[in-house]
Amino acid sequence: MSTGADLIAQRLFDAGCRHAFGIPGGEVLSLMDALDRVGIQFHLVKHENAGGFMAEGTYHATGAPAILLATVGPGVVNAINVVANAWQDQVPMIFLTGCVDAAEAESYTHQVFDHTKVIAPISKASMLAADGAVDVMIDKALAIATSDPPGPVHIDVPIGLAGRESKRSGYPRYTKPSPTVPADGFDLTRARDAIANAIRPLMICGVEVLHHGAADTVSEMARRLSIPTLTSYKAKGVITEDDPLALGGHGLSPKSYKLLKPLVDDADVIILAGYDPIEMRVDWRHAWQPGIEGKTVIEVSAQPNRHFVHQADISFVCDVGAGLRALTDGLNGKPTWADGKALKMRESLKAAFPTDEVWGPAAVIDAARQAFPKHGFAAVDTGAHRILLSQQWTCYGPRTLVQSSGLCTMGCAMPLAMGHKIANPDAPVIAFTGDAGLEMILGEMATLRDMKLPVVTIVFVDESLSLIELKQRANSQNNVGVDFGGTDFAAVAQAMGGNGVTATSRETLMSAIEAGLNADTFTVIACPIGRKAYDGRF
Repeated sequence: MSTGADLIAQRLFDAGCRHAFGIPGGEVLSLMDALDRVGIQFHLVKHENAGGFMAEGTYHATGAPAILLATVGPGVVNAINVVANAWQDQVPMIFLTGCVDAAEAESYTHQVFDHTKVIAPISKASMLAADGAVDVMIDKALAIATSDPPGPVHIDVPIGLAGRESKRSGYPRYTKPSPTVPADGFDLTRARDAIANAIRPLMICGVEVLHHGAADTVSEMARRLSIPTLTSYKAKGVITEDDPLALGGHGLSPKSYKLLKPLVDDADVIILAGYDPIEMRVDWRHAWQPGIEGKTVIEVSAQPNRHFVHQADISFVCDVGAGLRALTDGLNGKPTWADGKALKMRESLKAAFPTDEVWGPAAVIDAARQAFPKHGFAAVDTGAHRILLSQQWTCYGPRTLVQSSGLCTMGCAMPLAMGHKIANPDAPVIAFTGDAGLEMILGEMATLRDMKLPVVTIVFVDESLSLIELKQRANSQNNVGVDFGGTDFAAVAQAMGGNGVTATSRETLMSAIEAGLNADTFTVIACPIGRKAYDGRF
């Protein structure tokens, strides 16, 4: 007979999970032991928040749910940010925590509070493991975490239950539903006719394209029907961005929105493919109006529209790839956008976000893109540099640039890159962060050292919270709480057992990247760009 921890660990292993992250405590030792015995490696981190992002990195590498483990009390609350991030950024995560047995909690208060009440509002579900139903509970947790929209599920495991023998329920395992397609009928006919007769079609793709593995369908459809395609930041690369039909990733740049809005207005058909607007700035709220004569907005989404950020004339709730095929199979391509406006948009966007400066944030991005392999994995932290990089970094495939774009939390890039490298050690990996973001997680350099991970991290050094400082000036407000002193990141990296470089030229940066990718330890490349370096950039 197996313990409660054994049942949980085996089900996670069967779901494809091979890595878990966290910080031990006495309350989770049985869980850690069970994970290890079943073949799921536990990785010690310096903070649960960073551990959660490392776990997310493994998900992007393998498709298996992320596993974060935390002990009772402070371990749980340390993870609140990354759990909320998984909820808003649609990351399937199993968050395992230990808790004091109910009988003991009646007369014991040290570190004791109701974990489920804390986690429930920022997760898809929060469960308390019960004897005799542990296998059912973990199956339910995996089903909830991976179903649309994916997200975090919390499981609180009492200390006693984890370590003692637990009966199996005998219930059969969860069977994943088959993909759904739009039903035949008036709406499907009307949508197909609109696409077939479109002369100025436009497609906007979002994160659900990734969840449903529909990138190839999107690319084929766009090329066959000559549909210019733009994406959210998370969906960058679902159509390779060197394709003439690819208009890049957008969401947080006012400049890109201003350029794209006339194209959105002129489109006679807009296809929303797995598009979740949680990534988009407020300008994208009601960026088009349904019900306008001569314009048809068609939405294909995994879930009903309850966000009301936009509306559509026709909405299909189904598998994104299957839905797009049902809408377009058998339709023949023809020339679109006869005035060339859509294709000229690529040049307009390129001109609006130039990279030809001698040195500065755009030069850092451009030089890194030249030095880094096309299909390597990149992660970028939150801040002004992220908005600029998301506009300028060319993606040649899906899931090749990852970020926190729903919650937009800081300190995520380096841990995301670390997790990906752990799960896919042969992949080139690079992280981009601001100096403030890296200072939040300096301790994880020790984790990099201990794991001997050759992750390259580029730091935009401007000694300021640039995005907030920009907003202060735009609001004619005083400079308060946004500037800070300088850190010698190269020296810190060296002191922590890695390679440290300070780059002030394209040549130095590219050389350091190439060396870092072939190193036997991590590399931090500090790139001083000066304050106010992002003025007018995005």
